[in-house]
Amino acid sequence: MLYKGCDNMGYTALYRKFRPVTFSELVGQEHITRTLKNQIIADRVGHAYLFNGGRGTGKTSSAKILARAINCLNSHDGEPCNECEICKGAINGSLTDIVEMDAASNNSVEDIRSIREEVNFLPTKAKYRVYIIDEVHMLSPGAFNALLKTLEEPPEHVKFILATTEPQKLPATILSRCQRFDFKRISNEDIIKRLKIVCNESDIEITDGALNIVAVLAEGAMRDALSILERCVQDGENKIDEDKIKDLVGIPKITFVHNIVKSIIEYDIDKALNSINEILDQGKDLNNFLWEIIKYMKDILVYKSSGNVDLYNEDEVEDIRILADNVTKDRLVNLVYELSNLENNIKWSTQKTIMFQAGIIKLCSKEIGSGSNIEERIEKIENYLKSGKVVSSAITEVSTQPITMRDTNVNNITNHVNTTSPRVANIQSSKPVINTSKCYSSDLSKSWPKIVNDLRQNGKIVLYTNLMNTQAEKISDDTVGIKFKNGMTAFGKTVLEKQENIKEISSLVSMACGKDVQIKYISEMQNQVVSSTPEEDIQKLASESDIPFNIIE
Repeated sequence: MLYKGCDNMGYTALYRKFRPVTFSELVGQEHITRTLKNQIIADRVGHAYLFNGGRGTGKTSSAKILARAINCLNSHDGEPCNECEICKGAINGSLTDIVEMDAASNNSVEDIRSIREEVNFLPTKAKYRVYIIDEVHMLSPGAFNALLKTLEEPPEHVKFILATTEPQKLPATILSRCQRFDFKRISNEDIIKRLKIVCNESDIEITDGALNIVAVLAEGAMRDALSILERCVQDGENKIDEDKIKDLVGIPKITFVHNIVKSIIEYDIDKALNSINEILDQGKDLNNFLWEIIKYMKDILVYKSSGNVDLYNEDEVEDIRILADNVTKDRLVNLVYELSNLENNIKWSTQKTIMFQAGIIKLCSKEIGSGSNIEERIEKIENYLKSGKVVSSAITEVSTQPITMRDTNVNNITNHVNTTSPRVANIQSSKPVINTSKCYSSDLSKSWPKIVNDLRQNGKIVLYTNLMNTQAEKISDDTVGIKFKNGMTAFGKTVLEKQENIKEISSLVSMACGKDVQIKYISEMQNQVVSSTPEEDIQKLASESDIPFNIIE
């Protein structure tokens, strides 16, 4: 059913044209609509409601339907008729007894005070005066206080419906006075069913594969699904397939995704970079591309675990099977985790291409990409324990969390030992005692090259490259200076001064010194930073590390 009169104002967006006008048309929220309809039938409608849920899940539509249903002159089974004078006035916006307010732009005390003054007047036509306040979490503290008294004891002819995506931002005093309904993310199946109805009524031809892609991209939001569908028909062509959607939203074809995932699994850096270059040449969005890689890697893991996978044809499933046979579950889990971290890092980076290339190179490294090899990691820890820098006592506790080489603080080592490994018994301590002897520069000068090399072994390529050819020596009892003979590049200075990198290096130096120390960077070129671009620094990183690398603008 469509809103009456919605075409009088020219073009109407699909999500507005197909906005639900009855509870039965709401998708995926049956647990809510059933309760609301029962309340209307039993004439037990509350005075204040809070509709909470993600974007595009039907909160505002439900509020509009509820406002009409409780005022409808011919309500049937808790549904508005949408034909009576009240319903038509509410739909076309002429009924003043149903007030919609956006708290994002009307969030002041004065806005709420105007409501407090209005509630004292009886409705002009309807049975109830209904206030729908959208994005209610945006109200100011003063506005919430002004609303509280009215919300607690409103006149019998007044109803409030509050909608929000962030209920945690509402004061407890507001929450306790509302009947709360939590709207769920809409399932892909429900989105597809609704899209089929929209396509049939709009004469849109769409393949099942395209429907699946739209549903996945919508991430549980019906409004987003309709917006994506609308973008696909704005070229005048009412035929939609998978390739058309992928081209519009910047998703690379499955062939490119498969090729780069295959390169990662096979440790083939050259092929991985070639695939990246092809994607960049086509102008595809890196964020979408990375999202597709993560999803594809996850699907390989699902197939390897269950033998089933959705949304792929027979040839694509066969490609997934071959990849699944050539990789372990542990490595797939590790790759999904690392790719997710890369996605988060790229999101805030101004050098997305460089970050993406460096991240893929890291995953193609056997040292990093082979998963969490507990035997190798425990052997490295044993070497540290045998080096004389750490004194050990007996094991008392271990946990089941795997060790990662980021956990370089000796005090935390045994809290990350995986008890599934038979070699755990070889480690003699869960709480190692650090040797408290003084930090002598002669000892540190021998340890420092090994520390820098370990950064490379553990995948910290950028840190390793920027610390090559440096020297470390004690400059005070609790401070170690790291000297840069040729000065620090601008890019290197930015990297090394990040808090997490300072913490990483300080932890390693503290282990070598036998006590907690701070680090200080010292440039021997009159304390000046060498000017260079990030691209030049990354290219230097690649060449000095013997890694094939290509910078794409």
